[in-house]
Amino acid sequence: MLTSLTIQEFTLVERLDIEFDRGMTAITGETGTGKSLILDALGLALGDRGDTERIRLGADKAEVCASFLLSDNTAAQQWLDEWDFDHDDECLIKRSLTRDGRSRGFINGQPATMSQLRQLGALIIDIHNQHEHQSLLARDHQRTLLDDFGGHQALCTTVARDYGAWLDEKRKWEELQKSGENSAAQQELLTFQLEELEQLNLADGEIEALEGEQLLLANAEAIITDSQEVLSLCDNDDNAGELTIQAALNKACATLEDMPQRSESLQEALTLLDSARIQVSEAVIDIQHHLDSSEVDPTRLQQVEERLSLAYQLARKHKVSANELTALCLTLRERLNTLANSVVDGEELAARVNDLQAVYLSAANKLSRARTKVAGTFSSAVNGQLAGLAMGGASIEIALSPLEKGRYSVAGLETIDLLVSTNPGQPHRPLNKVASGGELSRISLAIQVVAAEHSSIPVLVFDEVDVGVGGATASVIGKLLRSLGDRGQVICISHQPQVASHAQHHLVASKSQKQKATESLLNKLDTAARKEEIARMLGGEKITKKTLSHAEEMLALGSAS
Repeated sequence: MLTSLTIQEFTLVERLDIEFDRGMTAITGETGTGKSLILDALGLALGDRGDTERIRLGADKAEVCASFLLSDNTAAQQWLDEWDFDHDDECLIKRSLTRDGRSRGFINGQPATMSQLRQLGALIIDIHNQHEHQSLLARDHQRTLLDDFGGHQALCTTVARDYGAWLDEKRKWEELQKSGENSAAQQELLTFQLEELEQLNLADGEIEALEGEQLLLANAEAIITDSQEVLSLCDNDDNAGELTIQAALNKACATLEDMPQRSESLQEALTLLDSARIQVSEAVIDIQHHLDSSEVDPTRLQQVEERLSLAYQLARKHKVSANELTALCLTLRERLNTLANSVVDGEELAARVNDLQAVYLSAANKLSRARTKVAGTFSSAVNGQLAGLAMGGASIEIALSPLEKGRYSVAGLETIDLLVSTNPGQPHRPLNKVASGGELSRISLAIQVVAAEHSSIPVLVFDEVDVGVGGATASVIGKLLRSLGDRGQVICISHQPQVASHAQHHLVASKSQKQKATESLLNKLDTAARKEEIARMLGGEKITKKTLSHAEEMLALGSAS
């Protein structure tokens, strides 16, 4: 149960501390006084989107703390254990929202994500808002109502999981089938392309080597001539009359060596010149080696150019660089092997699709049988509630329509429609074609009451679900809500005195002017104050002895129900 709620700097509240008890609590007040403040604050605490506009004017941060007693809520305790949150019987949920949009959540003092707040909140509290009857028109919502009533959640999860697994493999198989339609032509083309590349048989790095060799061969004569000239400049024994580089260095080194005394600079110069003499000597050897091994070879040049030409031609054909042909050859070979194995893979995939289909159908058929079994019970329970809501002639039924043969869905093998007949003898038809707004609201309330009776969630909040009704029907709604409160905790926001009079506890919302600012208040009423509030709800602004007497009588009847 919800034991307390503390609200700070939220909407029109500076600070508000509210304590709650077991049973039914009614929240009433004039329109616009902030009766829905409790719902908004609980929603913020339990992970709703934080709107900075809800922060009180002049404040930097809004904060909500909700305390719950979980001694009888095994599901919530197990969830806290799974997520390693410290806990005892008391659970404190806290949420803060700053003006710059930053939001923080805590569970028993430990940081928590918004998703975790929502997950825990779903195990603790169930909020039925005044617009819930609108969602009743959606087929998906109708299916969810039936499955929740029947306790099919685990089976629905299994069906959805099996459907997803089957659908994923089926799509893979279909893609493989499409690609297989042209596999023969693809294999023939790949085989031809691979033969061309394998016939060329390029080695790694061969293109760079061929291009370098082609440049040397194409310029062989000029390179030989220039090399001979460089050799002559460095060391030419045939022409002793000219001073070569080698001879000049030898002479320079000898001159320095013959000096009787050398400074540090001259000694460094001698070292450098001696090193240059050695390097020139090595260069002469390399140049001579090149000249001895070089020749003009037009035949080899033609071979190199022809091989390069073929490589460039294949590269243009495949829209890659010549250097990438070797890698392309490996890629084509892998693709060819994949196509060759696709027939075998397709057979294995088809078998897997059939197996997963059988698994899905087994779970889906089990769900269909469970839905069929519980549909009548659900309809009877709702129809029983409708009789007390001044709709004794109305009835609902659940229609389970199988999907077309061979069609499956993530939600099972049938569509689920909630059909209604508002008068005896009339055929049952879809809600949106039969029920008026007021009738739809009462049908929705009947379903909510039935759903709540079968819910494991101990805290139920109803936001003006009695809208559009009055008199005896409102009194019946009050009795229904009080009976739900007897098994847990019900918080009801209401405009109807007939509903509020059935509550064991009563809070009234009001506004006050404080230092030029408006503030929302929520006060717990004692017996005398409750009589005044019920009288106000009955008679409006002018409260007479008669309305007070009527209010007292209504409270007495409500407490005796």
